[in-house]
Amino acid sequence: MFPIASLAFVGGIVTGSFVGLVAHRLPRGRSIVGPRSVCDSCDAQIAAYDNVPVFSWLQLRGRCRHCGARIPMRYLLIELAVGGAFALTAVVLHGDPGQLALGLLFVTMLAAVTLTDLDRRVIPNRILLAGAIAALVVAAVIDPSSLPERAIAAAAAGGVLLVIGLAYPQGMGMGDVKLAAVMGLYLGSSVAPALLVGVFSGAVVGLDVMLARGSDARKLALPFGPFLALGGVVGLLVGDQMIDWYLNAFVR
Repeated sequence: MFPIASLAFVGGIVTGSFVGLVAHRLPRGRSIVGPRSVCDSCDAQIAAYDNVPVFSWLQLRGRCRHCGARIPMRYLLIELAVGGAFALTAVVLHGDPGQLALGLLFVTMLAAVTLTDLDRRVIPNRILLAGAIAALVVAAVIDPSSLPERAIAAAAAGGVLLVIGLAYPQGMGMGDVKLAAVMGLYLGSSVAPALLVGVFSGAVVGLDVMLARGSDARKLALPFGPFLALGGVVGLLVGDQMIDWYLNAFVR
């Protein structure tokens, strides 16, 4: 199992580096295929040897080689986070290559929307559209019979968050609603525990912020996408087990 996890981790940190680029450029209307990356402070082009995931950040101690400006730690953290998520996904789903491919695509999309929501308070439609198309194409290849369930899950998940969003528009935007729908395409019935985890974790953090800041908390825009992404990863890895536990404990 260690070789599988190690290989997935390496693939994950490389993917995480690309996710960081996409999340930085796409909301700003810039191309993700060119030109080469530059330092945000001095505009110096970043050499290939300074753009190696994880290792370059550590070797440079988080600073630009040319001007010494700080390189945001979020780039290192997203590379490590995607690497870890890839490794866990590979360990859990390695027995089914099709589901593994779908899971890795899902994790990649969640990482991208997490970054854009944290950085710009937006979940780009282009990322969600690409994620939805990828989910449908892969699902149609590996398990076409699951498409109706995935479509129902997408409609239900999007509908639930739409109701919440209409009731509490300050805490949730339409980007979150669309993200929930795309999560349904990837997870099928496991989107239910994913939404439960996402909404619960978001409510806990929101309550904590309110208790800490009082009335000033109303002025803060707390992005909800990262909480949905957390729920999505939980749903991907243990969603079926959570459903089975619930059915065995409370239904049967």
